[in-house]
Amino acid sequence: MTEHQVLSRDDKNMGLAVHLASFSGYLIPFGSVLGPLIVWLMKRDEIDFVDSCGRNCLNFKISMMIYILISTILVFIGIGLILLGVLAIFDIVVTIIAAMKATEGISYQYPMAIKFFS
Repeated sequence: MTEHQVLSRDDKNMGLAVHLASFSGYLIPFGSVLGPLIVWLMKRDEIDFVDSCGRNCLNFKISMMIYILISTILVFIGIGLILLGVLAIFDIVVTIIAAMKATEGISYQYPMAIKFFS
């Protein structure tokens, strides 16, 4: 997805929905992956922008789950609690940035995301 394509308002809103759906993880176990996955699977074949946003979001959220698992293990040596707090703040901030970019029609490349879906 390039920044030069003209996207409809609905396309941008669906891209936004992918990113915002990840906040369901703060209420539902694995919701941070399941929310974007559901939106992505519903619209990825219809809207290229949603396909791009979904891949980027899922790559990041799965990466975050791995980082959180590692931090949880590190709780036993003391540094894990600090890492968990930093990861939570980082997750919220970059997800908000990604959502704002989606409203501009830009598919945001999350930092620290492992490429599971390319």
